[in-house]
Amino acid sequence: MSTVVQPCARCGARWAVQSTPMHWCPRCRGVLLSPAPIDAPAERRNYRWVARKPDHRARRSPATGRTAASRETPRYTQIPRWGLLDPPPRPAAAEPRPLTRLTKWASTLLIATAALFAVAAVAELLRYLLLLRNRTRLIHPALLLCSDVFVVGAALLALLLALVTAVAVIGWLIDARRLAFREAGRADPRSVRTLVLGCVIPVVNLLWPGVFLTELVARRADPRALRAIRIWWAAWVFGGLVTTAALAWRTADSLQVKADGVVFTAFTDLVAGAVALLTLAMMRAVEDRDALGRDRTARRWLVAVDPPVPVIEPVQPGGRATAVESAPVRETDPAVASAPRDTDDDHGAVDREHEEVLAK
Repeated sequence: MSTVVQPCARCGARWAVQSTPMHWCPRCRGVLLSPAPIDAPAERRNYRWVARKPDHRARRSPATGRTAASRETPRYTQIPRWGLLDPPPRPAAAEPRPLTRLTKWASTLLIATAALFAVAAVAELLRYLLLLRNRTRLIHPALLLCSDVFVVGAALLALLLALVTAVAVIGWLIDARRLAFREAGRADPRSVRTLVLGCVIPVVNLLWPGVFLTELVARRADPRALRAIRIWWAAWVFGGLVTTAALAWRTADSLQVKADGVVFTAFTDLVAGAVALLTLAMMRAVEDRDALGRDRTARRWLVAVDPPVPVIEPVQPGGRATAVESAPVRETDPAVASAPRDTDDDHGAVDREHEEVLAK
């Protein structure tokens, strides 16, 4: 028994009748014709197949409202943006830290701090010059007021900027340690609280910052970063001692000691500026950069070889004899022309010269 099917009037697909006939084509939603055996003759079917050309739809009249399909090869006026999109996984965003923005300006803040401390030192020196002039002459009150404003303003600005710079450098230390230990596959053994307290508490901050920095570069084979840290550490301790001495100097009662304290304060400001610059150099050394902030390039040393062409021409034996023989002799003087030539003496002189050259 042949299979009973229902052909689709739109797409021509044949669907087997299972139990009850269907009305719509599952593929194109066209109308299904009445069921009939798949091999039924034409007189038993209620439909007939009509052969049409492939372009029969293009020959329809424009009244149908459809435009004729183009026979040209499809092309794009721009790069197609369709397709399967498989974007790579994005790395997890780092947790924002409160000191991230300030840490990026650490280098600029250090340079500005050094400049302000230099200005404060100049203000102290100008104050000392006024004191020297005041020994013999009176100082105008306006000039004295300008000097006071200059000294106090420069000192306050330098101190405030130094505090902000210290916070930025502490943030840089935390980030640098975290990155270094992450590359080593470990976590920073010291907490952020320990790092901050070790850098902030007076007297204690003379010791622990150097320890934190030494731990940062302990696994590096290049000794330049460790050398820069040790130099900075010594300058940092020296700066702390000088600052303590400058504060103690202000408790003196003598006028001469106070005047000398002005000079010592200027020296303290210069030391503070130098420490700021050394801090910048140390940070760049830890980051594998030079003092100017440029990336370091590896130097390759090559073995020098002799030049392919000798610089000094080697001595050719008998060269002078050949030159003498090849040189023409002008016989302008009859006496000279008629005189016999002593060729044996010439050859003997050349041989002796050759022996001397070989001996040398």
